Amino acid sequence: MVNTKPVERVRSGGLPLAALNHISVVCRSLESSVRFYRDVLGFVPIRRPGSFDFDGAWLFNYGIGIHLLQAEDPESMPPKKTEINPKDNHISFQVCMHGHHAAALSMHAS
Repeated sequence: MVNTKPVERVRSGGLPLAALNHISVVCRSLESSVRFYRDVLGFVPIRRPGSFDFDGAWLFNYGIGIHLLQAEDPESMPPKKTEINPKDNHISFQVCMHGHHAAALSMHAS
């Protein structure tokens, strides 16, 4: 089904947002999530405030910050998804995919 509703005009007076600063993702395994964002997607770990008293990692690249947070109780998290649901919470990156990239990505799929 194609959305045929006209786009609503932006009202004046809204906050003048400059950019998306970061997203936060709660992870079952901080270590494996860092590996994925760093080794597969090319994000670079950056320094995180030492005042935080919980496990996490900050990564940055492409003008995007990713804040990974270790789940306090990974066993209580919902089951790992096996299918993509476009109506579920998600982030999406646009990439130029080549054959060797697809092979590298499939190696990290689990």
